[in-house]
Amino acid sequence: METRLYTGIAQQVGAMGCALVDARMVRVGRAVTLQVFIEKEETGGVNIDDCAAVSRQLSLWLDVENPINAAYRLEVSSPGLDRPLKRLEDFERFKGSQVEIHLHALLQGRRRWRGELLGVVKQRVVWVNSEGRWEVALEEIQKAKLVPQW
Repeated sequence: METRLYTGIAQQVGAMGCALVDARMVRVGRAVTLQVFIEKEETGGVNIDDCAAVSRQLSLWLDVENPINAAYRLEVSSPGLDRPLKRLEDFERFKGSQVEIHLHALLQGRRRWRGELLGVVKQRVVWVNSEGRWEVALEEIQKAKLVPQW
């Protein structure tokens, strides 16, 4: 997703008292969906009314700015229990949690890792599993998410 669109979405979500977790365009066949994931920490999380209000605000902004040159559907929701981790702040906030991390390049012959998140040390994401302690720069991570524990 282009930076201008992502930044605009983040501004609109912030104006509604929420924070942007992630936004992405998903294409299935000819159908395009703009998925927007929001959170709100201070009041116990995002509820359906928050999602509806952000959806209305984003729809208005998208109609005026017209940054997407194709037909699309807008979806606004909470990130869920398996929320993505995108920023160093996310990795620090959820330390102690179980994570799944996919890397751009191989680390010890693997790209996919699971373990307990230890947080951020010297601008590097750190986790531990039965094989040892691992750390990588944020730029080395293709995607990361929390793994719910039942």
